[in-house]
Amino acid sequence: MLNGWIGMLLYGIFHMPCIFHALTGLYCPGCGGTRAVKYLLQGQIGMSIRYHPIVVYAVLAAAAEMITWLLSRLLRNPRFFLGRGEQLAYLGAVIVAVNWIVKNVCLICLGVDLLSIPL
Repeated sequence: MLNGWIGMLLYGIFHMPCIFHALTGLYCPGCGGTRAVKYLLQGQIGMSIRYHPIVVYAVLAAAAEMITWLLSRLLRNPRFFLGRGEQLAYLGAVIVAVNWIVKNVCLICLGVDLLSIPL
């Protein structure tokens, strides 16, 4: 019984509607992000990228920065550290913007709702 209530509570928390989408009918820059995290945690990388590519990109970028930082510390050689956090952040912003534009163009011009189409 308690598991059912916890499941319903978590379902309500993680399936909240997007206010921007509800008001405008358009996707916000973060639409699909929660589903992308869900699919990434389930090991479905393709589905995660489909819903929002920034999730996989952020994980890979953070992992690369952390691994190279750790290597530079362990080997005492700073040249192993990427140190590209600012560039990676700018590229992440571009990914979010392009994703947002493509999904809304498909929705407005083609009538294709990319987040509701099952594979």
